[in-house]
Amino acid sequence: MSKILPTDTKVLSANLLLRRYYGLHVHKPLILSLLLGLALPQNSYAASKFTIGEQGQTLTASATMVANNAVVTVTGKRFDESVGLYLAICVIPKKGLAPTPCGGGVNKSGVGEGSFWISSNPPPYGVGLADPFKPGGRFSYKIRVSKKIGKFDCTKVKCAVTVRADHLRSEDRSYDLYLPITFK
Repeated sequence: MSKILPTDTKVLSANLLLRRYYGLHVHKPLILSLLLGLALPQNSYAASKFTIGEQGQTLTASATMVANNAVVTVTGKRFDESVGLYLAICVIPKKGLAPTPCGGGVNKSGVGEGSFWISSNPPPYGVGLADPFKPGGRFSYKIRVSKKIGKFDCTKVKCAVTVRADHLRSEDRSYDLYLPITFK
């Protein structure tokens, strides 16, 4: 076996070429796979925890993968304060239809954990029942999430944290926002 000397240019250049070859062809895939692993959802249940509406309003939930009867914090910002909203867990309807049925029912007492009426300018009968928006069209509520909405089972049909225009604009679908939820 011959000894390789530091002055042997053929061996040194071959080693440098192999190092460059393996450096480019081994490190690039490794780096790309690490970057993709960070950019993609971490599991198949990863879901968006926010959605943005047509007018720039944002609806956010603290969790979208939940256990039955869990309490989820739902926040909104940049909503039009001149339009009242309902916040509830609803079955996702076909495109163009109102979200219904919804959990929580009609919240006539103005208190509860299943649904909320948010309006800064409710009709006279709604004063004290509807909660006004915070400045900037903001709101924040803790909502109890049940996998059953009447006879509908949210493990079998698609359900979502939902906002929609209140009964004063019940036909207006432009305010509907959905954050789909999945039950553990």
